[in-house]
Amino acid sequence: MADDDGGEKSEEPTEKKLGTAREEGNLATSQEVGHWVMLSGALFLVSSLAPGIARDLKILLLPFLSEPHAMPMDFFHLRSTLADLVGRVGMILFLPAAMFVVLALASSIMQHGFSWSTKKITPKMSKFSPIEGAKRIFSVRGVLETVKGIIKLVIVGGVMYALVAPKLGYLALMPAMDLYASLGELQDLTVALLTAVVAALTVLAGADFFFQRYKHMSELRMTKTEVKDEAKSTEGDPQVKARIRQIRAERARVRMMQAVPTASVVVTNPTHYAVALSYDIEAMQAPKLVAKGIDSLALKIREVAEENDVPIVENPPLARTLYAAVDLDQEIPPEHYKPVAEVIGYVMRLKGTLPSRPSS
Repeated sequence: MADDDGGEKSEEPTEKKLGTAREEGNLATSQEVGHWVMLSGALFLVSSLAPGIARDLKILLLPFLSEPHAMPMDFFHLRSTLADLVGRVGMILFLPAAMFVVLALASSIMQHGFSWSTKKITPKMSKFSPIEGAKRIFSVRGVLETVKGIIKLVIVGGVMYALVAPKLGYLALMPAMDLYASLGELQDLTVALLTAVVAALTVLAGADFFFQRYKHMSELRMTKTEVKDEAKSTEGDPQVKARIRQIRAERARVRMMQAVPTASVVVTNPTHYAVALSYDIEAMQAPKLVAKGIDSLALKIREVAEENDVPIVENPPLARTLYAAVDLDQEIPPEHYKPVAEVIGYVMRLKGTLPSRPSS
């Protein structure tokens, strides 16, 4: 019966799917975290950098307000003056502008690390389709984003109103105040508002961050069939791998059968195990295992050995040990030298090929 999981996405996304999503720019991103980072930067700007920026702008612009009649009005001088003014203002505003660029990048990196993908900005016709746009707006995601936006607006608006409402009467008197005094008061009020909004957004951004990660992982969940298909494409079809193993085993069996006629001895169990050893006392440091098998393959090794007059020695412990411990075409390890040497010596004595010991 086919394995049918009904299309239920019950499995966690694999590393491959997460990597593919990352390459496509499909990441868990919370806009609220980005807003929180940018507003925190605005709070730092207003509370720390704004006085210095205002002072520099005042020094730069004051001559234009106090002595406008002294400005040359011909085209050449006016163009030069305006170009110089724009350059100086740009230098003053460069630091806060650069800070917000860095913060925008930091808000993305702090959520999902450094990632670069152009697929999100690649033009698609579906992005220009009114029908697809309506589907996005009225989708579950669109509705959730709308509800989230309303909740955020209510919370932030309530916090701001709670701070501003008690000072409405005082704010009405600010136009009559000295300019620098009114700017100082306005700065204090702005810092208070931003502090309260950042505090409120800290909770909202944290909750939205974990919600976006949960929703992202839920959307990337996979069915059991998808996991199996991915495993097949990554590691290869199990049936193909099994066939490859079978072909390799058959080729190894053919090589073994070809090596048995040239073996020095076949050690058996006597019927369940068979191990063929080859040894040339002049050319080899230790005997080599050239064939091994159990049951039917062991019987085949015995048959080939008998057909080619290869000595067969029954030694069940040694046959089992060599079958388990030694791979094909490997030399016998030193711990098995003694029992193998006894078998090889026995065979050589039978054949009369055992070299004579030097006389003392």
